[in-house]
Amino acid sequence: MSSPPLAPPGAEEPAPRSRGTIALLEENCTVCMLCARECPDWCLHVEGHTEVAPPTQLGARPRTTHVLDRFAIDFSLCMYCGICIEVCPFDALFWAPALVPAEADRAALVEERDALRAWIGLVPPPPALDPAAEPSEEEAAAARQDAVAAARAPR
Repeated sequence: MSSPPLAPPGAEEPAPRSRGTIALLEENCTVCMLCARECPDWCLHVEGHTEVAPPTQLGARPRTTHVLDRFAIDFSLCMYCGICIEVCPFDALFWAPALVPAEADRAALVEERDALRAWIGLVPPPPALDPAAEPSEEEAAAARQDAVAAARAPR
């Protein structure tokens, strides 16, 4: 599957300060619906169902998982505020430097998950961490655990 172009043929590229459009990393979506609940424009349409997965070990309980059925954004309503991206606890939504093609029909501005998934390839990698910065709390905790494990290791 090919990614949609950054801009329609004959159109300008997105402005450097443009947020672009919203891309979906479908594997990370747990159908928690936080994005849809927090959207001030109600432009997100998220639907899913639950499935029971068999236990992985003998005597374990079966697990219930949520499966994404539909994820769509109505770009005729979206104001590109980015609240959906900020509230997603599983990093399933990202800004992609792409333009949503202009359409004469409002219904054509509803992008389903296939188009949103295609834009994920355009998302730039995060900037490198500053080597002079203090380590994060997680890195410091991991280093402490490694030091304790090394001290307890038999010699």
